[in-house]
Amino acid sequence: MLNSGLYIVATPIGNLEDISKRAKDVLENADVVACEDTRVSKKLFQLLGIPSSKQFICYEDHREESVAKNLVQIIKDGKSVALISDAGSPLISDPGYKLVKLCKQNDIKIWAVPGASAVICALQLSGLPTNRFMFAGFIENKQKARLDLFNELKNINTTLIFYETAPRLSDTLKAAQSVFKNREMAVAREITKIYEECVNGTAEELIEHFKEQPPKGEIVLMVAPPTEEESEIDIEAELKKRLKTMSLKSAAQEVALLSKRKKNEVYALGLKLKNE
Repeated sequence: MLNSGLYIVATPIGNLEDISKRAKDVLENADVVACEDTRVSKKLFQLLGIPSSKQFICYEDHREESVAKNLVQIIKDGKSVALISDAGSPLISDPGYKLVKLCKQNDIKIWAVPGASAVICALQLSGLPTNRFMFAGFIENKQKARLDLFNELKNINTTLIFYETAPRLSDTLKAAQSVFKNREMAVAREITKIYEECVNGTAEELIEHFKEQPPKGEIVLMVAPPTEEESEIDIEAELKKRLKTMSLKSAAQEVALLSKRKKNEVYALGLKLKNE
């Protein structure tokens, strides 16, 4: 018997043995299971040997707000709700944020039941710096949007992590090559499964690799932080761009952070540009 509340439960991303005992206990005892696709979740329950006779409620992006209200009422009525995604940790580029926020607003108890996460597993396999990293979610489908995203993030001093699909990987790597140049990258796929692999190289090298061995499965693309040479940015150009839409103080703060320069130096340059 579970206490009334919301349980955020991580499920396996490939290998069924990665389900924790605690997660399995919660799924067995929860009154309601909120999931992205009821068919996928019922199949998972079957594979895990958990009776699937309980109530399953579809919780997906375009119905998130209305279903969240329904789930909060269910919890207020004294029941327990387990939130799962199709695979991995809920809320990580999956629905759930609005439900958690609404539960907090209604003083509903929330428990995290941790487990597999493709983001963390891929980073561990990559050999790229792990002291700082940024998860940027799924990469945009259209080429201009891809380039805009990469250009927006390219100067951030951290390992970048993205989700991508196998059919779009080639186009994404070509966009990455034009923005990140010869920076080291890693592509992880089929994590925890039989054909798990993590391939490192420049975008050009990865394009050649996957041309010969077309990728399958879900993809995690990682990009190493910029080198010191890459970190040298055009401070004046960045200031001019920002001064069109924000205050001098805010522009100087952003550019100082981006360029790793002292804020007072950047502010002085901004003041000069503003008075010209």
